[in-house]
Amino acid sequence: MLIAGPAGIGKRTLAQSLAAALLCETPASDGAPCGTCAGCRYAAAGQHPDLRTVEPIEVDGDETKVVEWISVNHVRALTRWAELTSHRGGAKVALIVPAERMNVAAANALLKTLEEPPANTYFMLVSHLSGRLPATVVSRCQRIVAPRPAPAMARRWLEEQGIADFEPALAQARFAPLRAMTLANPEYQSERGAWIRALASPAELSVSSLSARIDAAPRDVRKDCLAAAIDWLIGWCADLARVRAGGAAAENGAFDERLRKLAHSVAGMALFGYHRNLLRQRALLAHPLQPRLVAEALLIEYRALFG
Repeated sequence: MLIAGPAGIGKRTLAQSLAAALLCETPASDGAPCGTCAGCRYAAAGQHPDLRTVEPIEVDGDETKVVEWISVNHVRALTRWAELTSHRGGAKVALIVPAERMNVAAANALLKTLEEPPANTYFMLVSHLSGRLPATVVSRCQRIVAPRPAPAMARRWLEEQGIADFEPALAQARFAPLRAMTLANPEYQSERGAWIRALASPAELSVSSLSARIDAAPRDVRKDCLAAAIDWLIGWCADLARVRAGGAAAENGAFDERLRKLAHSVAGMALFGYHRNLLRQRALLAHPLQPRLVAEALLIEYRALFG
């Protein structure tokens, strides 16, 4: 099963709920997990021997670190596990999250198992960007597109979580509530605000001062800071394009008037070319880049859009 949709709408939670239903030893008449049997308790604690989650994480001794790709070694370990007999005599469930982070070798190593999975064994691939998955993987899966929740539903859920002043973050997350909850962090919003205010006045934008904010962060999170800055640039340029085409800003509504003034002074093809470059740079973040130098180059190019 391939569960696809934008990040931050709860696809992983959905997959975990489906896994719990498959692993439940006394399910309800509608198939829902009982929540009280041994299988449900093991699954809730993350200790069920017949549930395996594969994600881009590597364990080195006592240290766990996030890596860029799900490697072929991750997948080979999963396929070996899939061939084993179920510990509790029921179903076995494997989650791959996010599936698009499998590298080419890993995706190829999974194909035979997806084609002929062992009896009573289920694979759930959760993907934020399913277009990046090889067609050979997608064709072997039942595809379920998880819908983005309605704005009213997203707002109600964030209110129930006790998130204050979530409207800006919800717009930035394009109404994906789980992502909005992360973006509502006051420190994140403060830093984002500094960048957006600078982008709103390209004639006065100081490339060195703005890019120096990345160097001010601890060394181990500078790439994360660069990734966030590129996302802000992408969202800002997308809003410029929307406004230029006669629409409304989606992520930066508070700057609508400023966006309208800037939209008349930027050439459409130049803006689209710059946006494409931003997307390319975001895809290169795994490489050993110098975050401040990348930010400086992108900001110089941004400022040049307006002559």
